[in-house]
Amino acid sequence: MFFGRPRKRALRIYFATDIHGSDRCFRKFLAAAESYEADALVLGGDIAGKGLVPIRSHNGTLSAKVRGEAVTVPRDEEGRLRAEINRLGFYSLITDDADIERLESEPAHLERAFERAIIEQIEGWCKLAEERLAPRVRCIITPGNDDPKAIDPVLKAGPRIESPEAEICELGPVVMASCGDYGSGLDFAAELDPQLRPVIRGGRPSIVPVGSKAVRDVVKRYQPVVGLHGHIHESKGAQKIGSTMCLNPGSDYSADVLRGAIVDFAEDGSYIDFLFTTG
Repeated sequence: MFFGRPRKRALRIYFATDIHGSDRCFRKFLAAAESYEADALVLGGDIAGKGLVPIRSHNGTLSAKVRGEAVTVPRDEEGRLRAEINRLGFYSLITDDADIERLESEPAHLERAFERAIIEQIEGWCKLAEERLAPRVRCIITPGNDDPKAIDPVLKAGPRIESPEAEICELGPVVMASCGDYGSGLDFAAELDPQLRPVIRGGRPSIVPVGSKAVRDVVKRYQPVVGLHGHIHESKGAQKIGSTMCLNPGSDYSADVLRGAIVDFAEDGSYIDFLFTTG
């Protein structure tokens, strides 16, 4: 039996998505360039956290609501408390009773504080990328539907960050990053009613496709080499749509776990192989 000569790798992409403000996952994302010998890092949305948790400072203690429960720790455990809040996809703000009352009663004040927290984090991430990435490595970040537009200029200003908002980012072979294709098998999630409660059918949660029909149609029409998808955390998998290999590495950010996909391409731009990673 004759086997063709193995194709030489010309480009390796590492893709992760939906880290929702996790500092640990972002650091792991940057480290993936060296760990997996990647030429380019691609981070899909949603990159920002989900909300803001006020921390009340009083008499040497810090108090906050974590997972809906009141938690009080000594002041010297600030780092642990804030890390736990961040792990859940939220930002923390140490403040006093008066400001907490404003945050709870004035939506505009809360929104401004939340946006400041996001911007400060993204600025820090851009600086971290500048410090840690080798000059040869490209770092592409594409915000998602949960990310505020206020982060767009922050990403654009990052000297090591490419953020192709409403434009094409040349990365060798044709690669498409977005939410999952509708009905591809990479977009299954719990069905919700108008009050955002899980729909139960036959005693079990109803699982339905929730991906994008527009993305599906574009993939079918243009047949990119590889589709890099996310948004549906629990729908990790790989599916062929025509000649396009579509990948969703999933997301497990709340467990400090970064799920990703390594994708290799040959010199002619053709797809060689992929590998899902957990780290």
